[in-house]
Amino acid sequence: MFRKVLIANRGEIAVRIARTLHEMGIGVVAVYSEPDRASLHVRVADEAYPIGPAASAESYLRIDKVIAAAKLAGADAIHPGYGFLSENPALPEACEQAGIVFIGPPASAMRAMGSKPAARAKMAEAGVPIVPGGPAGSVDEALATAERIGYPVMLKAASGGGGKGMRLVEKRADLAAAWESARSISKKSFGDDTVYLEKAIVKPRHVEIQVLGDRFGNVVHLFERDCSIQRRHQKVVEETPCPVATPDLVRQMGDVAVRGAKAVGYHSAGTFEFLLADDGSFYFLEMNTRLQVEHPVTEWVTGVDLVREMVRIAAGEPLAFTQEQVTRRGAAIECRIYAEDPASGFLPSPGTIQQIRPPAGPGIRDDGGAYPGSVVSSFYDPLVSKLSVWAPDRAQAIARMRRALGEYVVTGIRTNLSFHEKLFEHPDFVAGRYDTGFLDRHKDSLLGYRDVPEGDIEALAASVAIAVARLEAGAGAAVGATSEDAARLAPWVATHRARLARG
Repeated sequence: MFRKVLIANRGEIAVRIARTLHEMGIGVVAVYSEPDRASLHVRVADEAYPIGPAASAESYLRIDKVIAAAKLAGADAIHPGYGFLSENPALPEACEQAGIVFIGPPASAMRAMGSKPAARAKMAEAGVPIVPGGPAGSVDEALATAERIGYPVMLKAASGGGGKGMRLVEKRADLAAAWESARSISKKSFGDDTVYLEKAIVKPRHVEIQVLGDRFGNVVHLFERDCSIQRRHQKVVEETPCPVATPDLVRQMGDVAVRGAKAVGYHSAGTFEFLLADDGSFYFLEMNTRLQVEHPVTEWVTGVDLVREMVRIAAGEPLAFTQEQVTRRGAAIECRIYAEDPASGFLPSPGTIQQIRPPAGPGIRDDGGAYPGSVVSSFYDPLVSKLSVWAPDRAQAIARMRRALGEYVVTGIRTNLSFHEKLFEHPDFVAGRYDTGFLDRHKDSLLGYRDVPEGDIEALAASVAIAVARLEAGAGAAVGATSEDAARLAPWVATHRARLARG
């Protein structure tokens, strides 16, 4: 077993990984950017090393700096967490060259599943059902593909994830503009403007299967998670079991996921994502070759510590159980607690946390990365914590989550806690009647915001960060913001000014 592991990440996931490593008697090495010097993940580590300035491209995304820190610390292995370098095959390759073990899948599997069109082709060969689709290298090619598979269609970025670059097109006249927009966002987000087309499945559920494999060819699945509650194609609530999935359907999806994992020689933890149609048919969406944000709900119901299993597998140990030995009990739900304002289109709410008091009690888990006085930076994802609950059944889990949300206290920043409270009171959600379009259909009652075009989100978020920084420095309005930006930001900045005055 490893003596010391470096965690190539930050925030709540780095804290969560550190906890399991400490339980295993393994030393924890943290890395941090300049603004993260006082972060919780640094405080819980046994030792920590700086790797650069705030920008991820100069710190957390620098493989050379991560490897150098691991060598300096004498780390045996590196765990990437999720995001950042977790799905970059160059990291496991660099680890191998440096004589350091990568706690994750092989680079070959990452490459096989990293390109969505290539992954679709690979899964089709393995007998995994895929959504009808095809290439969209030009407007003419996109038009031809759309005519062949039929409207509505979904334009998607070939690289990356998080819903960036996705465009729903319902008729031929809208395809050219959507194609240009999807390519532009894909290029900006992932450095690759390649897009492709898929048939749009009307009102699908987003259901995923957790898989776990060792280096000896053994692969099991750990049941499903329903991740259909999303905003802009990004998950905000996840639960297991899926409210509408029968045991037979879960078994079918699990068998398909295991077959897909074996087809690419996969080991470690990974997730197969599917679209589930009303008629029970399901289609491969993508594979995430890493630990998922929502992994706690699977851990709740199965009793399996996925991080511990990843470490064991990386150390060369076989799976400790067979598929027949994997069981689950009860129901679990997770809410992602973000520093963002649902009433303003989920714009980020960076700032200093004045007070934070997570809920406690039976069946409650809070995977957090913050403490009173810590800063939610505008440079990184504004996830404050993952609040999850377990109960014997779904109804009790919902009641427990309501209680937990009511106990959760965060001041100094805006959060989406009020949104979650409204969601868990909504009769359709309580009844399990939802799909990926649920939030858009109920935004007036759940969110209370006006639509903000997806293309404006990053620009607005940057303007918010500049406005807040200038405001705190007493410099007035945001530099570089247009009059339109200023109008959009005025309520947010006024709220922030009021918070500063109270503080």
